[in-house]
Amino acid sequence: MDTALLDYELPEDLIAQRPRARRDDSRLLVYRRVSGEIEHRRFGELPDLLERQLVVLNDTRVLPARYELRRATGGLVEVLLVEEREDGLWEGLARPTRRLRSGERLGPIQLVESRGGGRWLLRLDGAVDGEVALPPYIREPLADPERYQTVFAHEPGSAAAPTAGLHFTPELLARLDHVTVTLHVGLDTFRPVSAERLEDHELHGERYRVGPRAWERIADANRVLAVGTTTVRTLETVARTSDLVGRTDLFITPGFEFLRVDELLTNFHLPRSSLLALVMAFVGVDETREIYRAAIADRYGFYSFGDAMLAL
Repeated sequence: MDTALLDYELPEDLIAQRPRARRDDSRLLVYRRVSGEIEHRRFGELPDLLERQLVVLNDTRVLPARYELRRATGGLVEVLLVEEREDGLWEGLARPTRRLRSGERLGPIQLVESRGGGRWLLRLDGAVDGEVALPPYIREPLADPERYQTVFAHEPGSAAAPTAGLHFTPELLARLDHVTVTLHVGLDTFRPVSAERLEDHELHGERYRVGPRAWERIADANRVLAVGTTTVRTLETVARTSDLVGRTDLFITPGFEFLRVDELLTNFHLPRSSLLALVMAFVGVDETREIYRAAIADRYGFYSFGDAMLAL
C-alpha cells in the first residue's frame, strides 16, 4: 500500500489545543459500516448507541518522563524517557541530539548509547519525577496534568496517553459493561510512517498485560468494542498468541483479519501514522478517507484533545 494514502490536508485550527471543560462533552462521529451512514452525536450519548457490547479500555498511566536539562556547556536538552528495560536502563529520546555524546551526564540522566534518529539508551538516577510530556502539536500549557490521563489510568508506564479513553467520565463508565487491559504506549506514537510503502514500516515492540479474568470475559463476549488503537493491538495480539503478558509489534494494516475486535472507538489521527493505518484496516481505506473529509467539513477537533469517532 502506498503510504500517500495516509495523507490528508487538515486546517491547523482543527488541532485541539486544550481538553473540553467536561470530558464527555466532546463530539462523536458515528460510522455504521454496513450502511455507510454517518451520524453526528455527543460522546455522552455513547451508552445509548451500544447494544450490550463489552467495552475494553487501556488502563496505562502516563509517566512524568519529560525533562528539560542543561549540558555542562549551558545548552538546553529535552529528554523523554520512553520505556524502562529489565537491566535498569531506559529507552528514550533526546533533542537536539547532534552534539550529544555517549557518557555525557545531564542532571539525573546519563547518556549511555545513541540508537540513531534522536533515540538513546539512558540511565536514570532515582525515580521518574519529570513532567508529563504533551504531544508536540499541542502548544498550549495544560493547567491540570490529570487531563492528559484517563480517569481509569492505573498502571504507570506510558510515554503518551491512550487518547480515546480521555473522553470517559466515572459516571459514563458506570453505565457501560467494561474491562481493562494494559499496553504501555511507546516510541511509535512519536514516529511517522516514512517508508514509501506501508509494508516497509517497522514497529517497535510495546509491553502489554491482560488479566486472566479480563481475557475470559473478552473471549466469551458476544461483541467487543475496543477503545483506542492500543487496545485493538493488545486484543488482536492475545487472540493470535494466547500470551496474556508480553510485547507486541503487531502492525495492523489494510487487509488484516480481526479476530476479536468487533467495534472501534478512537480519536482522529495524524497523517502518515500507523494509527491511521489501523483505522483504515478496520473501516476501509476509502471509507476512512471519506470519514475524515466529513469530520473536517464539520469542524471536528483532531488529535489528542480532539473529538472521537465510533465505527459500528
